[in-house]
Amino acid sequence: MKVLALYFLMLFVPGVEWSGNFEATKAQATKDHKLILINFSGSDWCGPCIRLRSEILESSKFENYAAGHLLLVRADFPRQKKNMPAKDQVKRNEALADKYNAEGKFPYTLLVDENGKVLKAWDGFPNESPDQFVADISTIVDSK
Repeated sequence: MKVLALYFLMLFVPGVEWSGNFEATKAQATKDHKLILINFSGSDWCGPCIRLRSEILESSKFENYAAGHLLLVRADFPRQKKNMPAKDQVKRNEALADKYNAEGKFPYTLLVDENGKVLKAWDGFPNESPDQFVADISTIVDSK
């Protein structure tokens, strides 16, 4: 019975959607007056990327906050052929990396405004809890 109740509860928890199209997300951010969190990841080879995703970005604390306050973009650079995105997505990821991550840092996470101006950057795994990560973002969102 508890499992069934948990399943139904999860149906009503606000989910977050990660986009792969930064330009479309910028347009939406302008319309919605939201900031954008960009995550550069190597999902199938980068240990800190996997850890960031599982410990912070997929935490209920972050997802609940992001659902109401942020738009999310992930530029993933997997190495295994089976995990490669479509060619058009690879081009979008590379263009985004050319603009914001020319050094090829992984993980690399940015908070930007609707014009693409960087407001905060996390280089590598942020050694903080999901609560602290959300608090960092919240401070910037609240000041806007």
